[in-house]
Amino acid sequence: MTKRIRKAVFPVAGLGTRFLPATKTVPKEMLPIVDKPLIQYAVDEAIEAGCDTLIFVTNRYKHAVADYFDKAYELEQKLEKSGKHRQLDLVRNVLPEGVRAVFVTQAEALGLGHAVLCAKPVVGDEPFAVLLPDDLIWNKGGPGALKQMADHAEANGAGAIAVQDVPREQTASYGIVATDDFSERSGRIRRMVEKPSPETAPSTLAVVGRYVLPAGIFDALEKTGRGAGGEIQLTDAIASLLDTTQIDAYRFRGTRFDCGTHLGLVEATIRFALDHEKISDAARDSMARTLHELGVIDLD
Repeated sequence: MTKRIRKAVFPVAGLGTRFLPATKTVPKEMLPIVDKPLIQYAVDEAIEAGCDTLIFVTNRYKHAVADYFDKAYELEQKLEKSGKHRQLDLVRNVLPEGVRAVFVTQAEALGLGHAVLCAKPVVGDEPFAVLLPDDLIWNKGGPGALKQMADHAEANGAGAIAVQDVPREQTASYGIVATDDFSERSGRIRRMVEKPSPETAPSTLAVVGRYVLPAGIFDALEKTGRGAGGEIQLTDAIASLLDTTQIDAYRFRGTRFDCGTHLGLVEATIRFALDHEKISDAARDSMARTLHELGVIDLD
């Protein structure tokens, strides 16, 4: 597998029940981090990595993601007539020229593996990326996580799965990989264990939501039976390839925010607000005042 990835799959069919009632009408992928929705950060990361075909696997009820990437003629006309050219550029450039969005429906909620399999007709016979928008990964001033992984995969003729170190007591919350000769950044995966206890975990390298996968994963998914929860598990399909296909664990540079949780969403919002070109100073002052009022810090 030496071909550069050009296609990225975004599984966005989930109902986001953890964030109800907000997600009753707004998909969790559209929840904002300051002034951009979560999905935009993942899309920007994929484009930076060289992807020009973005495949969104959604369900029949969720239209907001498709609407976001579609033209908004009335809004654009109003902004143009009002002379709000900066806002007009933001609306028009959600996707840059030469990048297309394709929407595929996942008819049944049969898990992440099934969602990826739904993208097969669009991906075809070439390596591709999978990005889970819940995992917002930020590498300030450097290449995004997916670009790092795509560069590694192309240079080494391998697939790649993003991993990060977690405390051993947290291994039961993640998929954990066992690798050969893990160096500073990468190592070939020999085994994947889903949510092992701290006592049995083969390492503390936890899988997070970025994958560079060979097209052979589709055949593996079609042969994979339903696993935990009656769903087709992407982890099971990847595990079936490990004896014949090199897939590396890749420890990315950057910070991951688990925006599938309330705390992760808040942490990302705070961090991005503190770095925002327009509101960073005001955000710092506001947070300092709040912490002072709570008795956490002394401003004197």
